[in-house]
Amino acid sequence: MSVYDRIAALSVTIESVSRRRYTGATTSGFERTTTEFRLAGDGVVGRGEDVTYETADHDALVGTDPVDIEGEWTIDELSTHLDDVDLFAHEPPTQEYFRNYRRWAVESAALDLALRQRDESFGEYLGIEASPVRFVVSTRLGDPPTTDRVEELLELDDELEFKLDPTPDWPQEAFVTLRETGAVRILDLKGWYEGTDVDVEADPELYRDVFAAFPDAIVEDAAFTPQTNPLVEPQADRLSFDYPIDGVESLESLPVVPGYCNVKPSRFGTLESLFETIAYCQDEGIDLYGGGQFELASGRNAIQTLAALFYPDAPNDVAPRPFNDPEASPPYPKSPIRPARNTVGFEF
Repeated sequence: MSVYDRIAALSVTIESVSRRRYTGATTSGFERTTTEFRLAGDGVVGRGEDVTYETADHDALVGTDPVDIEGEWTIDELSTHLDDVDLFAHEPPTQEYFRNYRRWAVESAALDLALRQRDESFGEYLGIEASPVRFVVSTRLGDPPTTDRVEELLELDDELEFKLDPTPDWPQEAFVTLRETGAVRILDLKGWYEGTDVDVEADPELYRDVFAAFPDAIVEDAAFTPQTNPLVEPQADRLSFDYPIDGVESLESLPVVPGYCNVKPSRFGTLESLFETIAYCQDEGIDLYGGGQFELASGRNAIQTLAALFYPDAPNDVAPRPFNDPEASPPYPKSPIRPARNTVGFEF
């Protein structure tokens, strides 16, 4: 049986629904806002985090009634019901794909609650032992770009690994310094974003420098254009995709069969799509690693737990919160991070 088949019939009793808003500064220079959906029943609470990026979408929830899903369900029944529920009924999302982010918050909260009502962790329910999770630190080089933060973190822990976002304004010395560290595992070209603050131009010169300077690193979200295709297509075995992936169909529609897939559960929206995609990648030999989205609450537990169960040894972009908190100070957690004992639900 697939993972989803095993959780689909899980029963969950929802007696009330509430929300809690979180805000926090980030090391990338913006203030993050998220909303945690809290489903209560039988004396316990299940949590799921809506990681929609635009603060305005969270503002639109203020003063509105929570989604009406009280009752007794199976996980699959609830998911089917949500197909007909507009989680942005009060105001359309600023980006259409944010609908998946909020859907994931509700469905993951329901699974968390169902497991807590059984007094079991996700791993216990599946019969999978949670393993220590290897993580990479995702950071930007700033404006103007410098390698200072990477070097400072390596001075504290010379075994740290990194996921970086190259841009056309990286100076050549940055490529040289970073390559010499031997610590860069993933380079995210962000070539599939449109109309966001993190769009990066599909610059053939940048792509050429990235592929040459880091011959063993995973390269994420490279764009396919007439100018970049000759550089990108021969690198398929080390390509990974994140932004465009929201299910099996999106993977199958890629111009190449990639060597890797970055699993950000909110991208998939439903539990069924998430676990269907994980199974597809396992069957097709596409390596998996977890991705983060500056979660401030239960969402970080969820992505770390998924990594611990399905891809613990990968270069997971699920580093503990202090690495994204500009007010945090050393010592920082070391990789791998070990799951706690006697957890329940999605706790890590």
